[in-house]
Amino acid sequence: MQKLLTIAIPTYNRAEFLDKQLAWLAQAIKGFESDCEIFVSDNCSTDHTQEIIKKWQNNLTNVTFKSHKNPENLGLIKNIIRCLTSAETKYIWTIGDDDPIQLRAVNYLINQLKNKENLSLLFLNFSGRNKLTNEPVHPPTIVGNRWFDADTEDGNEDGKAIFEHCFAKSIGAVSFLTASVYRADLIKRALEIWPEAPSNWLSLAYLAGYCAANGQVIVTKDTYMECIVGVSYWQKEANSALLMQYKHIPEVIVKLEENGYSKEFCRQMILQNFKQVNMKVFLGGLRRWPVSAMKMVVPFLSLVCLSAVKIMLGSRFEMGHLQKSPIKVS
Repeated sequence: MQKLLTIAIPTYNRAEFLDKQLAWLAQAIKGFESDCEIFVSDNCSTDHTQEIIKKWQNNLTNVTFKSHKNPENLGLIKNIIRCLTSAETKYIWTIGDDDPIQLRAVNYLINQLKNKENLSLLFLNFSGRNKLTNEPVHPPTIVGNRWFDADTEDGNEDGKAIFEHCFAKSIGAVSFLTASVYRADLIKRALEIWPEAPSNWLSLAYLAGYCAANGQVIVTKDTYMECIVGVSYWQKEANSALLMQYKHIPEVIVKLEENGYSKEFCRQMILQNFKQVNMKVFLGGLRRWPVSAMKMVVPFLSLVCLSAVKIMLGSRFEMGHLQKSPIKVS
């Protein structure tokens, strides 16, 4: 019989973190061994990661524990995608090897996944903490140290509407790896539709959006983990901010529109992204990589202008329609 959930961990040269995370998982999974599988994708580590994997495979003999070592380092996103597509269970939960997760998270997940047959996406709420200052971090539009401002988690509301609300509040929240539990068949279908997704650092937001458009969605009120802010993988790249603001976020928004999200919502998100871009990032990129910067920025500005014009035309049409509508007097 098919198991319910794969808990996957992508890792690279972080044997000590992986050891600690598998120790947490060994405790959290107790009582749910028959429902779960464990999968570790080693991105061609050169440290003793393989020894840690074998250690825990020997310790966790009462649960299916699979692993794979890539013949070369694929990069983080492609290794995450490897985890997502490896699942033979109904749902896939891919977790960071260093994200602090509460023990009760697995218990909560299994119960929800069993009770909601049509569930396609589940967001586990989380708190944020700055790695350098140790101060709490969360989106400015949300009260309290949590990244989703959920009011209900019954899974009965419109999935697209829930995702749109969460995306508009924080694209970082909907693309946080450890917070997202997906239905595995929808992930595979979404990647078939957009095979270039592994090259986009925010493709997890697209995958979440696709799942949300094809089933029920739950966003938890309570937080079940912590996100350590300021140590993201993409921040290590020299041109990361330029890529994120001018290429990767717009690509995700366009793909959401292609997969059923309203033109109005997507245009608003393009304009919101434009308002949030930092001109210093563009000027710095223009100085260091003039050709690649222009190749990114020109299509982005064209998309922004097109979105703005269509929003204006839509508003004028609506106003004109209202003015022409006959006034009924009772």
